[in-house]
Amino acid sequence: MVSLFVCYPKSIAGFSPEFTVNNWNLRSLSQVPCSLGHGFRFPRQLRRGRKILMCSDSSSQSWNVPVLSSSEVAERLKLAREGQQFLAMYSSVVDGITTDPAAMVLPLDDHMVHRGHGVFDTAMIINGYLYELDQHLDRILRSASMAKIPLPFDRETIKRILIQTVSVSECRDGSLRYWLSAGPGDFLLSPSQCLKPTLYAIVIKTNLAINPTGVKVVTSSIPIKPPEFATVKSVNYLPNVLSQMEAEAKGAYAGIWVSEDGFIAEGPNMNVAFVVNGGKELVMPRFDNVLSGCTAKRTLTLVEQLVSKGMLKSVKVMDVTVEDGKKADEMMLIGSGVLIRPVILWDEEFIGDGKEGPIAKALLDLLLEDMRSGPPSVRVLVPY
Repeated sequence: MVSLFVCYPKSIAGFSPEFTVNNWNLRSLSQVPCSLGHGFRFPRQLRRGRKILMCSDSSSQSWNVPVLSSSEVAERLKLAREGQQFLAMYSSVVDGITTDPAAMVLPLDDHMVHRGHGVFDTAMIINGYLYELDQHLDRILRSASMAKIPLPFDRETIKRILIQTVSVSECRDGSLRYWLSAGPGDFLLSPSQCLKPTLYAIVIKTNLAINPTGVKVVTSSIPIKPPEFATVKSVNYLPNVLSQMEAEAKGAYAGIWVSEDGFIAEGPNMNVAFVVNGGKELVMPRFDNVLSGCTAKRTLTLVEQLVSKGMLKSVKVMDVTVEDGKKADEMMLIGSGVLIRPVILWDEEFIGDGKEGPIAKALLDLLLEDMRSGPPSVRVLVPY
């Protein structure tokens, strides 16, 4: 028998060992010191059927916690997911795909949930094709290796599962997100007792966000991640979240991280690039100490077309100081969520003439064309 004991002195006024689980005074419990030898035992078993835990404090406010059946839980989850465009989910825990949003859940004892021991990635679904799936898949496998997460399946099996999940969803325009985790097992720090690593994937119906309007950014005061963590796409995004919240509080679109050496790093979930030297050279900060952006790397390939047309003379990946960045002719954010987004104001200082530049616009056009009609190396057809 598992019992719960609460200790209290006999002389506490208004506190009686005769109260039951139907009427706890939480404030009294929290203020009563424990005295050895005095206590009470909660009932061993509550009545069967619906159980209600009723609690009240000294202000006479009460709240009820119902004990739900599995069918009631499912119904409440369905209500909570109303309006969400979650079309399909795969979980290796159950080794299957579900299209019921109420069933799209994770075990709470998964170490990705309570210890952050997990990595993730994404791929856009454009007109029935997965854009840069292989590139993103390669990155999540690198991240898993760096996070010391064994693979639940080989690479081709993971790819097949992801494609099949999209196929089942019947989604032709949206987003595929997927995670590799140390897996469920316990609530300890070490994953040594985890049963096995897990793969999760979900398909979300979204519209491709295309907005060429210039935005404002600010220098983030949130400490930048050290390189060994910044280069892993893990679920530990608290610094990124705080940086984004800080930027929004200042009326900005995003925050820009700067390294301890004074070089421009990245945004909270995007890379940055600049057009310098009279609008003739595109420069992008090195990937050594930041996340290697798949969209940013693809942009470096596409931008060579602008060099061929004479719009640019050269493209470089190099260290960029804040001073040089703010003096640039153009600045832009690059990522799968923002695509190519011009920056016209940084810390209340105008970039260039304070207007969207021609290179950012040309790069956005090239990227959109690549998404819709690029080569098989970046577009994987989904067999619906």
